[in-house]
Amino acid sequence: MQFPKEDQKILDLFDQGGSSIDQAFQLLVRTYGEILYSQIRKITRNHEQTNDVLQNVLVKVYQNLADFKRNSSLYTWMYRISRNEALNFLEKENRRTGVDLDPPMLEILAGNQSLDTLDSEKISDMLNRAIELLPEKQALVFQLRYFEDMSYAEISKKLTTSEGALKANFHHAKQKIQEFILNALNQ
Repeated sequence: MQFPKEDQKILDLFDQGGSSIDQAFQLLVRTYGEILYSQIRKITRNHEQTNDVLQNVLVKVYQNLADFKRNSSLYTWMYRISRNEALNFLEKENRRTGVDLDPPMLEILAGNQSLDTLDSEKISDMLNRAIELLPEKQALVFQLRYFEDMSYAEISKKLTTSEGALKANFHHAKQKIQEFILNALNQ
């Protein structure tokens, strides 16, 4: 497989062994740390939790880089690890606290094996296409809640709409997005 230039450099350093392994890992973190953080943050929606999950992901990547099969890009492999770690973290947190964390995409993405074969750009594209098909109010509420990380109270003040109506709009938006993504994956 032809790897992106940075991936090839990381893998070459790793293959050299010794102190080159640490150099490979440092390059990996510099190259992919921010984008992995961003992907994890979309699931956890919390800075501290994202940092915890990212640390777990980087430890797993470091421990398992020798087992990387090289049939996909490093990012695709790490994205799968990040997604699974974030979802597992939220499940554990939910059991520990008894609080329903309900991040918007957790219900949409959880357990869908078809998404493992897609890169984040394609998933993001699918999400954006789904949002474009939503009624204007649902799209706006979803974007403010998901992308801007605003609470219902904040959105209520901004849009002068009751929190109950916002929750209903958000719920319907999630359902429609989930339906769109599942239909797109099954085609």
